[in-house]
Amino acid sequence: MFKIRSLVTALALASSVSVASAWDALPTQVDAPADNPTTAAKVELGQMLYHDPRLSSTGTVSCSSCHNTMLGGEDNRPTAMGVNGQTGGRSAPTVWNSAFNKVQFWDGRAASLEDQAAGPVTNPIEMGMKNWDEVVARLQSIEGYKQPFEQAFGKDTISKDTVTKAIAAYERTLITPNSPYDRYVSGDKSALSTQQVRGMEKAAELGCTTCHSGPAFNGPGMFQKFPAIPNGYWEAQHHFSKDKGLAEVSKNPADDHLWKVPTLRNIALTAPYFHNGSVKTLDKAVTLMAKLQLGKDLSKEEVADIVAFLNGLTGEFPKQKMPILPSTPGSTFN
Repeated sequence: MFKIRSLVTALALASSVSVASAWDALPTQVDAPADNPTTAAKVELGQMLYHDPRLSSTGTVSCSSCHNTMLGGEDNRPTAMGVNGQTGGRSAPTVWNSAFNKVQFWDGRAASLEDQAAGPVTNPIEMGMKNWDEVVARLQSIEGYKQPFEQAFGKDTISKDTVTKAIAAYERTLITPNSPYDRYVSGDKSALSTQQVRGMEKAAELGCTTCHSGPAFNGPGMFQKFPAIPNGYWEAQHHFSKDKGLAEVSKNPADDHLWKVPTLRNIALTAPYFHNGSVKTLDKAVTLMAKLQLGKDLSKEEVADIVAFLNGLTGEFPKQKMPILPSTPGSTFN
């Protein structure tokens, strides 16, 4: 609890500070933490674990089930679906460029990709394993995992710590640079259309980039209240305030409806929108954000311009070669 409160105290302060809009291209790589340097062996192992449904109780759900790297890094569902067809209350955030997030999950309760990777595996709605001891025992029973773990971490190293570090190492490679926007701010003024440039300028003028700032358009690790401006009409339709965000974890009323500022990168590919996936189209999402966060009513032309700009944030996806998972010849995994 103290860890959560300390994080919120530090980051929520940033949400009250106007962040200057700086048009920066997305870096092509991200620094790894000192205790988990990126290596090719870790990335290869992490990709295997990320796509292995045997990390779930039913053997049917993997990380990629909700965060699909063949799509926009999520599942295009209003709310994510876990074991036995269960659904939670929140939309799956994109995994693409998640390495640039200062905190993870919609409510920011995980401070790193490693912390985040540990959560869904034992969540009863998501992947449903009873505990991490059970996860480790299952992986140790799969002969084909011994060599990849040894190459990545050393002999007899299958553990919660190494599993989450490997998955995080793989996720740090999921970066989508060289979007039309990136090319534009790097000097190619033909990369964005006139309408897209107009939308880019309008987003800055309105104040969108106060929160959605920086090269990943996700701010400097900010939390922001949503909705900031109560609106009974839209609340009745979308129930945005039903989920209290960070307060669901911290149990502190001061954290009601605080959310991590999500990236706008590849947003054209990640419908439906908002934490509960209740908005189906990007143009409506733009309209609602202007109304509920900025108190602005946008014209159809302004919305169209901003949507055009947001389409210019779709980057180049690194080619994904699906891993061959270790088999269990002649037997099942449990």
